[in-house]
Amino acid sequence: MTSSFDFGPLFPAGLPAPSARWTGLAKYSFVGGNNDSEQVPLDELIEAASLALQREGRSLATYGLAHGPQGYVPLREFLVTKLKRDAGISCTVDDLMIVSGSLQALDLVNNTLLARGDTVIVEQETYQGSLDRLARLGVNAVGVPLDEHGMRMDVLAAALAELKNRGIRPKYIYTIPTVQNPTGTIMPETRRAELLRLSAEYGVPVFEDDCYSDLVWSGQRPPAIYAMSQHGGVIHIGSFSKSIAPALRVGFIVAPWDAMSRMLALKTDAGSGALEQMVLGTYCVQHFASHVPTLTKALRGKLETLMEALNEQFGTAAEFEEPKGGIFLWLKLPDQVDTLKLHKAALAAGVAINPGPEWSTNKAYAGSRLRMCFGSPSHQQIREGVAVLAEVCRKEFGVPARSANVEKRA
Repeated sequence: MTSSFDFGPLFPAGLPAPSARWTGLAKYSFVGGNNDSEQVPLDELIEAASLALQREGRSLATYGLAHGPQGYVPLREFLVTKLKRDAGISCTVDDLMIVSGSLQALDLVNNTLLARGDTVIVEQETYQGSLDRLARLGVNAVGVPLDEHGMRMDVLAAALAELKNRGIRPKYIYTIPTVQNPTGTIMPETRRAELLRLSAEYGVPVFEDDCYSDLVWSGQRPPAIYAMSQHGGVIHIGSFSKSIAPALRVGFIVAPWDAMSRMLALKTDAGSGALEQMVLGTYCVQHFASHVPTLTKALRGKLETLMEALNEQFGTAAEFEEPKGGIFLWLKLPDQVDTLKLHKAALAAGVAINPGPEWSTNKAYAGSRLRMCFGSPSHQQIREGVAVLAEVCRKEFGVPARSANVEKRA
């Protein structure tokens, strides 16, 4: 349908740039948080959906299934048990709110705490969705570099001191401590303790995004920062998107009541999708603990295929540290490669990648870096896609050199 009416003058200032029409996924898609379709526990979800609907289907006639605005109680009860077992978090159903994926959690926390002109501290490389939201809100994001153990506490301490000297109290310190996005690092317990010490010293809360924490190769993770806190200055968010399926759009927030009550007042959607909550509440009690190791084993296998393909096609021209879990690899190409330009050229050849500058507060540092998600493509698609990417890279930037693909990383 075409329209001659001009909406342009009616749009307020500050809207995001218009979206393009959806044209489908690329032939070789290494972007987004998509997961392995073969690992979606379809039979068990079908069974759980049938059981949940037979048992409680008529409660769909009532907003929130008559379980209140914080979400379906059996799912919250499962999370209380899961968070205690996996993350060391002691909480009750009243400390939890079910939301429409961790993206809604980000929005609720931001809308509760932030105003235009505020400052927050983030990891220098971090989730693009978080950076985009902060930019849209007019919030200043101060990036702290990472090493192989996550956010560097020495730089964080210096940043907090410098901001204090300027009379600025950041609204929060945002961290993805367990399988960091995009670097795949895990912050050790000692560093988490130092983060909490600095948080208490400067009166700045920690915003802990834990949505990848189920996908740790070893199956062992440090306790959540929320679990270690003695002063209650932590907001914790998580998701079922990476452990079960992203299209379910089910996430959660754990927070002290003074913050939770404010977020509840802002959650004006009349409740997140109830059917998804009912199905997950039924499925997870029986199957979650056994499903996750199967999923992580499959994802680890895909990571091995991706690293082998990169070694074969790029040789030493591609540098990376093996992530400790998750669905993505953070990759460094030679300095002359501009991954924003590579992204466009690769997409024209059917390969979608995430260019590094979109995932960093330091655009120059991330200019030759990219994020590759390996959860969704098959092993064959990974191999073929990396070969196409290498050919595009060679054509556009002269790397890898023809001889590079016979070199192997030790």
